[in-house]
Amino acid sequence: MNLALLLQGKGWDGAKNLVRAPMSPTPSPSPEREGNLALYIHWPFCVSKCPYCDFNSHVRAAVDQEHWRAALLADLTHEAERLPHRRLTSIFFGGGTPSLMPPATVAALIEAACTYWPADPNIEITLEANPSSVEAARFADLAAAGVNRVSLGLQSLDDETLRFLGRAHGVCEGLAALDTAQAEFARVSFDLIYALPGQSVNAWRRELTRALAFGTGHLSLYQLTIEPGTRFATLLARGELAPPDPDLGADLFALTREMTEAAHVPAYEISNHARAGEESRHNLSYWRYRDYAGIGPGAHGRRCGARTQRHRKPENWLAAVGARGHGIAEEEALANRERATEALLMGLRLAEGIDLDRDDLDYATMIDRRAVDRLARQGLLAEHGHRLSATPAGMPVLDAILAEIAL
Repeated sequence: MNLALLLQGKGWDGAKNLVRAPMSPTPSPSPEREGNLALYIHWPFCVSKCPYCDFNSHVRAAVDQEHWRAALLADLTHEAERLPHRRLTSIFFGGGTPSLMPPATVAALIEAACTYWPADPNIEITLEANPSSVEAARFADLAAAGVNRVSLGLQSLDDETLRFLGRAHGVCEGLAALDTAQAEFARVSFDLIYALPGQSVNAWRRELTRALAFGTGHLSLYQLTIEPGTRFATLLARGELAPPDPDLGADLFALTREMTEAAHVPAYEISNHARAGEESRHNLSYWRYRDYAGIGPGAHGRRCGARTQRHRKPENWLAAVGARGHGIAEEEALANRERATEALLMGLRLAEGIDLDRDDLDYATMIDRRAVDRLARQGLLAEHGHRLSATPAGMPVLDAILAEIAL
């Protein structure tokens, strides 16, 4: 079983040169088109490319901010036309490095989204941020724009490790940004990467102990994975980087679960840990297989039984928006079986598991009941009423479990 693979695991007056279709008449509501909606907004630009990163991020010498704001608003309008009668429960600005976005652009997108869809009174608006002093200086303006949750890419509490990971900040700068974030935002999360080459169990124990003492309500703790096309993959192929040790990874995974549970920030998803009520509502929409719209370069969406994907390269996405009013490269209707399979793969990552009785997903035709019963007897799966979940013993071997139970 490959633990590393398992664990990896967001009308404008300034619009110019854009072809914008008018908003179509709003159709009458129907039950399958109503309900909650999450919105992901992708900002693709970074100051530099980290050697482990395979996300859709790009380094550009200059960005025409006015043009980008107009294009994102046009892409958003396209999604709003296709998703009437929804309630907006979350917005997630991901990247790339969305903390490089001008706060005015963030504010314009939030305002437009909450105009198209009524916002839940407790809407969660998250922005991913690098913990540099330059970006931390924008936190107050981002909070004023409407962001109420920030996710900081600390990645490590060791300067040598940060250099290895290609990060531009040091530990002191990162912790200063964390202090600023905790002062400006109602909710704060940060990321750490572990199972690094040469990292010992005791070293990770010390680092995680320090991280848990900061008092944040949410932690995303990921094992290092070597993704194709990254700088680390090139180094690994040359023999210049040690491959991840799966046995060490398993030990560190167990330790992480033990320590976060004791600190009352237990794992609610395979790599995400939170105090009760601090879970990422936006990401729960993904894992619970709910509808979400995705705009911006490379953004994925899932809505009304279809999957969408935007053009990945920023210039291609801009050109598509200019020509058609949206950046969609692919839109595909999902068969019922495919939807159920995806929901199973996503939902069993959660501690709460999946609801086998969901009327919009036909689990019965694609789950091997004999395999489920066998794995339950082995203590790897649990059924409570109509819910199926992986046990603490089963979560580290979830990919093997999924291979067993999916017909």
